[in-house]
Amino acid sequence: MSQTATPQAAPPPAAAATAPAPAPAVAAKPTPGLVDTPALLNRWQLIGMTTAILFGVFSALIQFGGWQADGRAADDTEQLVRVQEIQSSLLRADALATNAFLVGGLEEPEQRKEYDDALESVLRQIANAAEAQPADREVLATLNVDVTAYATAVAQARDNNRQGFPIGAEYLSGASTELRADALPILDALVKANTDRAENAMAGQHPFWLLVLGIVALVALVWLNRELAQHFKRRINKGLAIAAAIVLVVTVVTAFAALLRDNSNDSLREGELATAVSEANARTAANDAKANESLRLINRGSGEGFEDLWSVSAKEVEKFASRDTRSGWDAYVAQHNEIVELDRAGKWDEAVEIATKEAGGSTESLDAFDQLSQQIVTANGTQATDDLRSGRVVALVLSGLTLLLGVAAAVAVSRGIGERRREFA
Repeated sequence: MSQTATPQAAPPPAAAATAPAPAPAVAAKPTPGLVDTPALLNRWQLIGMTTAILFGVFSALIQFGGWQADGRAADDTEQLVRVQEIQSSLLRADALATNAFLVGGLEEPEQRKEYDDALESVLRQIANAAEAQPADREVLATLNVDVTAYATAVAQARDNNRQGFPIGAEYLSGASTELRADALPILDALVKANTDRAENAMAGQHPFWLLVLGIVALVALVWLNRELAQHFKRRINKGLAIAAAIVLVVTVVTAFAALLRDNSNDSLREGELATAVSEANARTAANDAKANESLRLINRGSGEGFEDLWSVSAKEVEKFASRDTRSGWDAYVAQHNEIVELDRAGKWDEAVEIATKEAGGSTESLDAFDQLSQQIVTANGTQATDDLRSGRVVALVLSGLTLLLGVAAAVAVSRGIGERRREFA
């Protein structure tokens, strides 16, 4: 008996093998010694161009500042001379007023006109000074009030003197005293302020900083050329060499020009400006001395105190007067001493005659001194301001050229590094 074989069930299919997960991507490490040359060239180009442009900008600004400083120095010198002219003219007017007062009654028309002209000059110069220098306006306004009050008091003294009233002498002495107490301190402060401004402005040239700036720019360009030479095996980059040559020439020319200007300003400060200031001080003191001489005689019998004031002014004249005017001052001093001797001897009329007569008296000697002194002040003050303005055009042109050459140096740097970039490409 046969058996039928039962078919075997097929084995289950084997599970599909799972594919292994892909390994995570690992960033490639830079090869040691490999340099990102394009980025490096971009960085060098930025450094070089920035150095050239900053050199041009700052050098031009320093020179432009020197140009402005010379302009301010000229304006401040003019203002200083103007203020000292006010000071001298004001005391000149007082000397004329007190001297005319000695005559009694109506003074000589010429002498009266000279006083009026001096006072008018003072008021005009005050207005001009206020317009020229805004920083002085408030103080000059106060000075104008004081001068007007002085003129009013002198007018009252004259009116009383014409009528023979003794109170006229009191008005005049009071006017002179108030002038010295109120107006002269203002003028002294103005002289000091304008002297300081003028001298500070004359020191506005900076050759040292131009030189330092040029050296810093050259050092940066030389360093940049060395880096390029090490990387590209080229000793000198033509563009950087051109830029360095521009910086070197500009530095030498501008620093030398600024040094010449600085030395010229020092010479002006110690020469023409110092002479103008000193001679103006001498002129002011001389007129103050003459006024005190007259006030001594006006206060007949009780004017010895004015001799002490005269001596103080005389010492100022001897300190500041130049060699050209000293002989004229000595001639006046000899006549003043004669006046004092006559007054102390009780010969008042003779003393007044020497003090007031037109020819051969102390007034003539003082007038000669005053005129020559004024000429010296004007000549030296004008020369100082003209010299300060004479070189300003050159400084301005150099400032503009420096800026343009700084840009040219930056272009040269760009082209020089551009050549290396093309070589690498």
